[in-house]
Amino acid sequence: MTAPIVVDRDRCRDFARSSKLEWLETNGTGAFAMGTVAGVNTRRYHGLLVAALPGQIRRMLLARVEEEADIEGRSFTLGACQYPGVVTPRGFELLEEFQPEPCATWLYNAGGARIEKQVYLAEGRSAAIIRYRADSALTLRVRPFLANRDYHSLQHAWEQFQTPVRFYGAVRFIDDPHWYYNVEYLEELERGLDFREDLYTPGVYVLDLAPGAWTVLCASLDGTASADAPDRKRDPFVIRHPGGSPGIIAGYPWFTDWGRDTMISLPGLLMAQGEMDLAREIIESWLKLRRQGLIPNRFPDDTSQPEYNTADATLWMFQAMRQWLQAGGDRAFLQDVFLPAAREIVDWHRRGTMYGIGVDPRDGLLRAGSPETQLTWMDARIGDRVVTPRHGKPVEINALWHAALCLMGEWGDEDCRAEALRVRESFRESFWNPERHCLYDVLQDDGPVVRLRPNQIFAVSLGNDLLEANQPQAVVRIVERELLTPVGLRTLERSDRGYKPRYQGGPVERDEAYHQGTVWPWLLGPFVDAYLIAFGRTPETLEYCRGLLRQLDQEVVRGPLPGSIAEIYDAEEPRLAHGCPAQAWSVAEAQRLRALLR
Repeated sequence: MTAPIVVDRDRCRDFARSSKLEWLETNGTGAFAMGTVAGVNTRRYHGLLVAALPGQIRRMLLARVEEEADIEGRSFTLGACQYPGVVTPRGFELLEEFQPEPCATWLYNAGGARIEKQVYLAEGRSAAIIRYRADSALTLRVRPFLANRDYHSLQHAWEQFQTPVRFYGAVRFIDDPHWYYNVEYLEELERGLDFREDLYTPGVYVLDLAPGAWTVLCASLDGTASADAPDRKRDPFVIRHPGGSPGIIAGYPWFTDWGRDTMISLPGLLMAQGEMDLAREIIESWLKLRRQGLIPNRFPDDTSQPEYNTADATLWMFQAMRQWLQAGGDRAFLQDVFLPAAREIVDWHRRGTMYGIGVDPRDGLLRAGSPETQLTWMDARIGDRVVTPRHGKPVEINALWHAALCLMGEWGDEDCRAEALRVRESFRESFWNPERHCLYDVLQDDGPVVRLRPNQIFAVSLGNDLLEANQPQAVVRIVERELLTPVGLRTLERSDRGYKPRYQGGPVERDEAYHQGTVWPWLLGPFVDAYLIAFGRTPETLEYCRGLLRQLDQEVVRGPLPGSIAEIYDAEEPRLAHGCPAQAWSVAEAQRLRALLR
């Protein structure tokens, strides 16, 4: 049992620190509430109710509230907002502490009165619960600030604002409608994006707080008027969409379901927690979406039509199935559901499917894509330009293809077993770089790509004796020496001319750095797998790997969203976190390793 996370008084009142610490509340549908410990919204995605609607649509509805407490003739304001050149009000200066459990909880000291505030979402409902209690009787005036927009966009004042939510609770309402202009979101400014918006307020809700009793204000889209007290948080990534289908959100606040992320995350998020039935249901739901032997890459916002531009998501599903069986999954599902679909998938890959994905008959290796496509997990794109072009025969795609064929062989397909042997022979012949004693990253028509990237680690981590003699140890050692950091693996070695030590600047600069050195925590999982395969599972190797996990686990406490792990980190110290502050496969691989290294 880990110790509760508490942000103390000094950090709460230090705006530079508390405005960088985030919190997250979810309700199992893809809806969320998110903000900072300081109470100021620094992202366009920060708000108290971002509703999940049918068709992968999310809308920002309730952006924030601003409270004013009347205590014995004195007034204390608890909110915080950034405007051009000023933060006002400055309620964080009254904070005593913040805790993320059992939900986002703030404790204020207002002239000696202690006021507690909690924010959470009603389970499975489009409703945000904001509740307050104090140690003495007082009146609290709460002004809500509303938006009605796609959560990726910003809102600007318009005449006929349509109130998106209704408010419920033991409150009185004072009508006072108007706009607040030029609210600033500094994280958006830092990312080089538009960062100012206008918010609408309909008036003020007046709450009379009795000593020690909770008083609830509920903002609801669906008529929910109240909710039970919050319990400890469940996994925020595992959801059921409004239509009822299960899924895994790849990251908060801006990702939806991604096939690759889902299959990599399943073992840590669900199987390691004993949620076998739900894991099977998710695998089956993605199987039903397959088209020409591929499961979707992702579901874009505002559409239920999936995109299929991925060479590896489908192959990762074989690994998810392998781990599901190892965790005790029913083999009847394998025989009756998965294998018939898997045979079709393999056949499509043999004869060729979308995006140039198909087996090269000359060597049995899997090729994919063109210079204009990005089909691997290194998928950054700027306009028409692919930042990290990996068309041809990427090393991890062929390691996954070989692993899928090996599994099919284990499951009784003799043709696949023989095909796996041919792929292994071709892989050993074509991918080994004798000069650096490691693997090429991609085989292309004009020769191999020699850049040192972490993708080669999968040739070891997936097992199946894909490499020979001392090659697994050599691969692990060069990755350890050149790419390993305390929070994951770099995506490019530091001596490469294209290496980017920092993930910073505007959208173009950040996309340029996304896979050009930037560290990804999820890659620590495959590295540990590879290390134990290459050097054996001994007391010494286990302790080494536990040490790596302990370093990553520190991010659960000290990261930008305490209790979670971010998407990416700078390649060099101080190694700041970037991207989504809560990323599914970062968290999932840490949880899987905790089970693996027990």
